Amino acid sequence: MARLQVTLVYPGIAGRGFNSLKQGMDAGWISHGLASISAAAKAKGFDVNLIDLRALNGWDHFREVLAERGPDVVGLTMMSVDYNPVRRSCKIVKKVSPHTTIIVGGPHVTIALGDSLRIPNVDYLVTHEAETTFPRLLEQIAAGNPPTQRVVRGEPPDLNQIPFADRDLFLDEWRKFGYDVESPEVPFVEELPPPFVTVIAGRGCVYNCAFCKPGEDYLFGKQSRRRSVENVIEELGLLRDRYNFGSFMFHDDCLTEDREWISEFTRRYQEADFARPFFCQSRADIIVKHEDMVDRMIEAGLKGYFIGFESGNPRILGKVLRKGTTVEENYQAARICRKKGITIWANYMLGIPTETKAEVVDTVRMLKEIDPDYYSPAFFTPHPGTDLYDYVVQHDLSRIADYDSYRRNPTEPKIRGQDYEFLRWAREESMRRKPVNRLKRWVNHQRRRFTWEKLVRKLGLSHSSSEDDKHRPPIASAPSA
Repeated sequence: MARLQVTLVYPGIAGRGFNSLKQGMDAGWISHGLASISAAAKAKGFDVNLIDLRALNGWDHFREVLAERGPDVVGLTMMSVDYNPVRRSCKIVKKVSPHTTIIVGGPHVTIALGDSLRIPNVDYLVTHEAETTFPRLLEQIAAGNPPTQRVVRGEPPDLNQIPFADRDLFLDEWRKFGYDVESPEVPFVEELPPPFVTVIAGRGCVYNCAFCKPGEDYLFGKQSRRRSVENVIEELGLLRDRYNFGSFMFHDDCLTEDREWISEFTRRYQEADFARPFFCQSRADIIVKHEDMVDRMIEAGLKGYFIGFESGNPRILGKVLRKGTTVEENYQAARICRKKGITIWANYMLGIPTETKAEVVDTVRMLKEIDPDYYSPAFFTPHPGTDLYDYVVQHDLSRIADYDSYRRNPTEPKIRGQDYEFLRWAREESMRRKPVNRLKRWVNHQRRRFTWEKLVRKLGLSHSSSEDDKHRPPIASAPSA
């Protein structure tokens, strides 16, 4: 069997563009999809390297690096927002090396296969999950017996059996192009100190939100599949040994949907003496109904929740978005988090189909009351493969003229029937804290900064002239309020 040189390409430049390494989530985190299939291919003996477009200066630079690598196979992952850079990458690959086999996978291939088939120069399109299918396809190509069909359906792997994500695939590449951050991935909040990593414990989601489903079901099935706690703890142990990570984040859509898993994880995490802070995604209704689980997570190291509040209007939240939560649960969850000292990262949308200005104001009012630590607003974006996308298409509402606009950003018009000047006002107003909340936050910030030791130094009493004083133990810091 011939020895193949395999180059994976990460095309995620629709947000910040080329030369954007170290710039937060968009350009400082790994792609778990590519890292996972790299690990699977390496486990079968293939040589795999990466070209991350975010690390390059432009398309000419891509041509140069591609020519240097001379790969036999190029594999690309594609979300809807990546369509344009993937299409251009494929064109360049075939021009630089006409005999290179091009394989494209990722969410957009599965949820919009017909659209993906229109990309020229692609030899194979892999749908669904690829940890089992991609290495097998490489073996067939290496043996000179490639599939005759262009579309290859991926098989769902046993998540406890596949290798852990190949993070060095990204780190090794980034460092060639000036990545000098002392962290495997770029930290994004002060509550999560470096070295920082992201982890995925499972795939899929049991809920039925109209802005997500059924696209996610096409990818992973209707139920969520989660790695065993033992498997996740083992990976965290390896990450501690390799990177000595200081904090991490679970990427899962909703880690807290399984109480039993959380209970076992928090126990094992503490028994293993990790003591590293972490964030994860949750839902308002889960937080409200399972406060005891929240407490257990805090004991284990939870510092913050990403919560999809989405809307402050009952009709929009329930009937249009099908979130399965209530506005009152949004308020209650925020109160619980505030009482327990949990950082809130608030996800919400403005400009949802059929949403009125009064309903947008309901969301603004909710954000002012919730007073989250971090705001993450978006203008509703109709993503292919979802029920709300179909609604937008059926009613001729889409204003998206380019795939780059499938970003979850609150800066450009996405659908007809919405006043985006008003929505921009609403976006800014939703993030403008009430004076009383600004005052509370300032006081809490000052309390965190205050220690008795700092006060003593400020008063000039920290150094005594007597020999006895020189040997006294340092004054202990007062506990933070």
